[in-house]
Amino acid sequence: MSMRGVRWCLPVRAVLDSTVFFCDLPVTGELYVPPSVISELRDIRAKSRFDTLRVQGLQVKEPGEESRTRSEDAARRTGDLPVLSAADLDILALALEEGCVIVTDDFAVQNVALELKIAVLPIQQRAARRIKWRFRCTGCGRYYDEEGECPVCGSRVKRKLK
Repeated sequence: MSMRGVRWCLPVRAVLDSTVFFCDLPVTGELYVPPSVISELRDIRAKSRFDTLRVQGLQVKEPGEESRTRSEDAARRTGDLPVLSAADLDILALALEEGCVIVTDDFAVQNVALELKIAVLPIQQRAARRIKWRFRCTGCGRYYDEEGECPVCGSRVKRKLK
C-alpha cells in the first residue's frame, strides 16, 4: 500500500470513508463517521479496526437533513449523484456540518467535496481534479440533465465527461 503524498502525521478533524477501515493507516485527531458507513464494513478486519478507532474516540454521528440536501444538490450539479451511495452523501453532509476534512479515495465523493469547498485527504490514490459531467443519449446524441431514458428516441442516456 502506497501512502505517497498523504500527510498523516498531523492530527486532523476528519470524516472517514469506509476505505480507512480496510487499510492500516495511522489516523489521529477528532474523527467522525456516519452510521451508514459502518454498515459497509463486512469483514472482521474492518470491523475490528472500527472498534479500535471507536475506543480511541471515533464518533458515530448521523448528519442532518439540511446538510444532506446540500450534498445531494451539489452532487446533482456535478453530475455525480447517480454514482454516489447513501453513505457517500452522508460523509459529505457530515463533513459540511462538522467543518471537517474528508478522508477518502472515492473520486466522485472528492469531486462533490470540491464543489462544496470541503478539503479532502486521499488515502492511496491521487487527489481528484474537479469534473463536470454531462449526460448524452447513446442513440440520438441529445444532452440532458441526468441519466435515464431519452424521451425522444428511447435510448439510454449515459454520463459523459464534459
